[in-house]
Amino acid sequence: MAQRYAPATERNREAILAVLQKHLPNQGTVLEIASGTGQHAVFFAPHLTQRYWLPTDMDPANLASIAAWREEADAANLLPPRQLDVRDPVWAIDCDLPAPVSAIVNINMLHISPWSCCEALFAGAAKTLNQRAVVTLYGPFKRDGVHTAPSNAAFDEQLRSQDSAWGVRDLEAVLGVAVEQGFACQNVIEMPANNLSVVFDKT
Repeated sequence: MAQRYAPATERNREAILAVLQKHLPNQGTVLEIASGTGQHAVFFAPHLTQRYWLPTDMDPANLASIAAWREEADAANLLPPRQLDVRDPVWAIDCDLPAPVSAIVNINMLHISPWSCCEALFAGAAKTLNQRAVVTLYGPFKRDGVHTAPSNAAFDEQLRSQDSAWGVRDLEAVLGVAVEQGFACQNVIEMPANNLSVVFDKT
């Protein structure tokens, strides 16, 4: 079966949707980077019907899962998934879109990818987005180099034992990368389970 299932998606989707409804532009295409199973995409798209939702991932198995969820959901504004590695020097996603990309959404990627992916995310966003466009991140972060909860510290240790290039990122370091690429942090929102949503716009 192509569909993959991530239990955490069911737990966090309502809280993330509330952030998106408040902060996303009212029109355009929302580019979701590292869409994973596709569960977020099929949940968000019907609630954000003034926009188009474009899910992407670098993993062919995830792309198949997204396509399977999309076929079942039958949401008119949910576009077919496209393959994208955030580290690609050019994001080949602009062709044939029904509306320009006005926002980028990235959920739970930064801690399970090398730091170069954070740098590439904002470099690609700077090339793709116009002024006043929005980038939103969601996941666990350290603040001023300190974990916000013991569970996040344990999670960080677990991640680094799997891959030394992974780990819970320091929010201030992420903000520094964003500023270098012309993005300003508009809001940091505390979320359930010791996660944060971070909202940027292009200055």
